[in-house]
Amino acid sequence: MKPIVLYTLIAGVVIVMACTLLKKNSSAQTRSALSLESELQKPVMVTKGGRLDSARIMWDFFFNKPANTRPSGEIPVQAVTQKELLAVPDNTVCRLGHSTVLLKLHGAFWLTDPMFSERASPIQFAGPDRFHEPPISIDELPPIKAVIISHDHYDHLDHASIMKLAGKVEYFLTPLGVGDILVEWGVPAAKVRQLDWWQETEVGGVRFAATPARHFSGRTLFDKNQTQWASWVILAADQRVFFSGDSGYFGGFKSIGEKYGPFDLTLLETGAYDANWPEVHMKPEETVQAHIDLKGRSLLPIHNGTFDLSMHSWHEPLDRIVALGALRGIPVMTPLMGEPVGMREVKHVRRWWEDVDGRKETERVLNK
Repeated sequence: MKPIVLYTLIAGVVIVMACTLLKKNSSAQTRSALSLESELQKPVMVTKGGRLDSARIMWDFFFNKPANTRPSGEIPVQAVTQKELLAVPDNTVCRLGHSTVLLKLHGAFWLTDPMFSERASPIQFAGPDRFHEPPISIDELPPIKAVIISHDHYDHLDHASIMKLAGKVEYFLTPLGVGDILVEWGVPAAKVRQLDWWQETEVGGVRFAATPARHFSGRTLFDKNQTQWASWVILAADQRVFFSGDSGYFGGFKSIGEKYGPFDLTLLETGAYDANWPEVHMKPEETVQAHIDLKGRSLLPIHNGTFDLSMHSWHEPLDRIVALGALRGIPVMTPLMGEPVGMREVKHVRRWWEDVDGRKETERVLNK
């Protein structure tokens, strides 16, 4: 990226963030005593070191990225229609990209962290852009009983997606403070339920609990950690699902597993990790340990394969998590984006990422 492009991007981001801040009212800045106490006991370091270290890390992120952080080929996507989704049985999961997952439970559809926009950014002319199109448009989605939101970062809380979804979603479940942002955007307050860590609510016969996570929040340069972040426990009559949102590895996974486990399916982040920010995202080895702590059965790795948000190769999280799963005897599910899969399938590994950059063909040639 040329310096003049970078400076223009930074200036645009600052302007948009400042305007966003001015639009906020004080009611949107809410944290619970539980998360504040946790932060005081062990403050989360977003990046290692001080300000100079952070500046160096950002410089490397913009100017010294390896070439393989983005795919060179086309990521395979299985387009799915509303009719097909309505026909799938209960206890079906369909990954739509990044941390956006569609679940069919108890006769209804539930959607996590909906991100359908081209870029995970406050501005749509710059910032991380998608590797692939969504397998289904928002217009084509079936009616959604509830959207489950983990925190307010742009790759998880997307304004355009929320506004397009608002008319076909019955409820939005959020951590404290995030729901106020939705109401400010125009989502009816009656549709929004905000939960503190360990609080529960029930929607359509399915029980939800907001549970702790080790991350941070903020949508501008001036509102760091003003809203809460959370992981989510989803309890249907015959299926237990855990959704991590974003989180570094911490002892809270074991506490959640002891209170709500075992889980039939864990949707756990593994991607966008780096040695320079080890506390806010999980390496694949930590993802596997979190799955074990949660007493999980099948693991579906998320937060990878859609955006370039780190320094590792785009396919590394999938390579490592599948290898680790095989080593530890953990069923890892890696369906195509858009492919509906039964949550009770013991194992569903499709190594779709290996052909994207021509790696398998290269390996065959080298091994001749």
